[in-house]
Amino acid sequence: MKIKVLLVDDHLLVMLGIQQLLENEADLEIVNTICRPADLEKEIVKHNPDVIVMDIRMKNDNGIEWTKKITEKYPSCKIVILSGYDYDEYIHAAYEAGAYAFVTKENSAFELANAIRQSFSGIKHFPIYISSKNHFPLTKAELKILQYISEDMTNEEISKFLNISKRTVEHHVSSILRKLDVNSRVGAVVKAMKMGILE
Repeated sequence: MKIKVLLVDDHLLVMLGIQQLLENEADLEIVNTICRPADLEKEIVKHNPDVIVMDIRMKNDNGIEWTKKITEKYPSCKIVILSGYDYDEYIHAAYEAGAYAFVTKENSAFELANAIRQSFSGIKHFPIYISSKNHFPLTKAELKILQYISEDMTNEEISKFLNISKRTVEHHVSSILRKLDVNSRVGAVVKAMKMGILE
């Protein structure tokens, strides 16, 4: 069974380019392309798409506002937001509006196709820091320990400094590594900096 995809973008050339790239994917079917979100509900009723790929900004329309409307009225439609920019506020707004994925136009067709597949499966696909903040929140204690790790303190030094057992520190460190999906203390610090958790 193919995943039915509806494309919404007021830049016709961009949309046709995306359409051509996605049509090369055997498991995706582009049911239609539209330039005006005003036609969106009519197209949803007609084609019943699984995933809608929508530009975040169109001449007279706001993709975020449309995402809110569609997700409330047609919850089975998963929305992938497409943007020319990966501004943090855009990513957060798309997430809050109920979109399932955020992909920049610079990303490859593979990335977009992957976001469509994951959205269809019910998996949210966002730049790493937003999904990490929302799904793997670090506790206050873990954040404090991560800060000390970034200052090059050993587990033993942290345990003395915080007056807790070395075993407790080790437990926190392994929890931090698991939540940030990294293999080392250095990896945790680098990832946390990229995510904006650490200065």
